[in-house]
Amino acid sequence: MNKIIAITLSVAFALHAAAAEKTYKLKFATTYETNVPVLGEAPKKFKEIVEAMSNGRIEVRIDYPSKHKAQFAILDMVKSGQYDIGYTAGYFYKGKDAKLMLFTTVPFGMNSSEQHAWYDYGGGKELARKIYGAHNIVPFNGGNFGMQMGGWFKKEIKTVDDLKGIKFRIPGLGGEIMAKVGANINTIPIGELYMALEMNTIDAVEWVAPAIDINFGFEKVAKFYYTGWQEPASENEFYINKKLWESLPKDLQSIIENATKVVANDVYNAAYYQNSITLDKITKEYPDVKILSFSPEILNALRKATDEILDELSAKDSEFKEILDSQRSFMKISRKWTEISDYTYIKRAV
Repeated sequence: MNKIIAITLSVAFALHAAAAEKTYKLKFATTYETNVPVLGEAPKKFKEIVEAMSNGRIEVRIDYPSKHKAQFAILDMVKSGQYDIGYTAGYFYKGKDAKLMLFTTVPFGMNSSEQHAWYDYGGGKELARKIYGAHNIVPFNGGNFGMQMGGWFKKEIKTVDDLKGIKFRIPGLGGEIMAKVGANINTIPIGELYMALEMNTIDAVEWVAPAIDINFGFEKVAKFYYTGWQEPASENEFYINKKLWESLPKDLQSIIENATKVVANDVYNAAYYQNSITLDKITKEYPDVKILSFSPEILNALRKATDEILDELSAKDSEFKEILDSQRSFMKISRKWTEISDYTYIKRAV
């Protein structure tokens, strides 16, 4: 009997040891090429962290758009298991599931700090897990690029009438909102944006923020750079295939989750730094560029159009409404603190 017990224990120990030493080779697809400031580096940092912390039990192979040729199909590729992990942003998939864009940003919505507080402590994470679970995905925040700019314009925009008929390249929900107030929305390929501006094919373009915009040279041909309203927070996400996630040992799940937190924090800080120094460069090297804000009249019109579109989407989808209501409820509370803390400090004390 003792011999049987000893053999059983030996087999169990061997199986446990084998499981502990199993190597997981994970395929990783990203929306961003390596040359995209900050975001292009995020997958590489994730890979370095998980491989080091797992002592080689996790190996990550990263495929960039130049390899997988599907920059805005990360959702489907991770959902199907073609890739184990993805790095992208939910608002790229509005056409498949409008709810996903709410986890990236909402026009006139929360800023980065407010959104992170809502996500981590106000029920956002639980809502994200539920919604993405239907897509066979476990999501993790992957780094917020912060406030995005309102776009580069070739002429000053003073009134709502100035927006009517303007040829504007602005994607996603921001484009729908601008169309609602009269803009003519264009879908110009990314690589043709500068030429389109220079040749007057378009009158304005909205892309990201100084750190990324500077690479396109917009400041050379469009001299009015407007502050943002459409993307007050721009959260990127890691998508993990749900079936894979559930198959991983708990310690490796913990390593992956904590790696996403480290990378997300680094992305936010690096983006803030790069946007700061790049804006300073633009103001010094291109003094003819005017940084302006849209008038209250324009912002009110954009806000009205935003609310109409969001309310329409809420009426069609109860889960969309659940997420949006949760965000709006928290923002009513958090905005008071934002106003008397950061806003008051900048306006009064500095």
